[in-house]
Amino acid sequence: MSAPQAPITQDVHTIPRKLPDGPQNLVGLTRDAMRDALIAIGTPEKQAKMRVGQIWQWIYQWGVRDFDAMTNLSKAFRAQLAEHFVVAVPEVVSRLISEDGTRKYLVRIAGGHEVEVVYIPEEDRGTLCVSSQVGCTLTCSFCHTGTQKLVRNLTAGEIIGQVMVARDDLDEWPQTGTRTYEARRLSNIVLMGMGEPLYNFENVRDAMKIAMDPEGIQLSRRRITLSTSGVVPEIARTAQEIGCQLAVSFHATTDEVRNQLVPINKRWNIETLLDALREYPKVSNSERITFEYVMLDGINDSDADAHRLMKLIEGIPAKINLIPFNEWPGAPYKRSSNNRIRAFADIVHNAGYASPVRKPRGEDIMAACGQLKSETERVRKSRKQIEAEAGVSRG
Repeated sequence: MSAPQAPITQDVHTIPRKLPDGPQNLVGLTRDAMRDALIAIGTPEKQAKMRVGQIWQWIYQWGVRDFDAMTNLSKAFRAQLAEHFVVAVPEVVSRLISEDGTRKYLVRIAGGHEVEVVYIPEEDRGTLCVSSQVGCTLTCSFCHTGTQKLVRNLTAGEIIGQVMVARDDLDEWPQTGTRTYEARRLSNIVLMGMGEPLYNFENVRDAMKIAMDPEGIQLSRRRITLSTSGVVPEIARTAQEIGCQLAVSFHATTDEVRNQLVPINKRWNIETLLDALREYPKVSNSERITFEYVMLDGINDSDADAHRLMKLIEGIPAKINLIPFNEWPGAPYKRSSNNRIRAFADIVHNAGYASPVRKPRGEDIMAACGQLKSETERVRKSRKQIEAEAGVSRG
């Protein structure tokens, strides 16, 4: 294998953020921002906080998008809201359902860009995999999404809007006036879709605060997991300002291999990353950190790797999520054999850590981990080109 050559981040192609003309969208505003917006259209300051509480409940607890249906507001106030604001979520362009029940939505956001959102049903819960960027700044060589240049960060409204779209499709907004949440089909959120969430920190934080709001979507912070490739300076902020569960795209046990697989490692290496992770549970009160580890044949899947991994994470409350590599057209790697994955998992398990092997979901609709990539932004590359960028040479 030749020396890694992938850059830390891509030559970023950004499109200037232009808000659509016309009424302001209330979705994604923090409570304070919504209060300011209401005062700006003439709502008396003394009433503004109460009005925010009422509108908030309609939008996020009951999923109502039409101001006319917000019946505890006066007709005049409803007309005023309709004149200045909208309640808008991303448009669903396509919806695919896998044989295993996984749903993949392609949604369109302002500017005509598209991102993918994946809903994964399980017996005891349903997890929504949410995107935070159009494309991705990172160039992780095993990830299909990482071969797509970044176009822009999603707004808080576009992030929480993905959750609202999925709840629409699952028909699980409670009936107006009720607070029943038994047996939720969408019970967990993972920020593991397109993009690096910690390169879009404020928007991700504001969206997740809406998801956790007790008067709104009401998900506990323990049911939200943010996955980062290791943006070290933002990890402490995540603990302080969001407090959700943390997952780390770890994938290697030496800097040499991690530089190749997750090039951001050249900026914040394994030791620096682990120092930040040791502090995280103390600040966020999270139970444990999930280490995500994609199993790549002959690259990072040896017994020596497994033993090294155990040594590295010593003292960190953790679980290791082993992910069989999901192949995609032109991928420069192969999935480790089942026997190799099992042997690796046994070493982790015997060291006292949970080591679930993630069952690939939605592979038939390209909805599995590392496979997301919106058609409209797709840049087709030959296998040779991808291998060259990944620093992989195959004889």
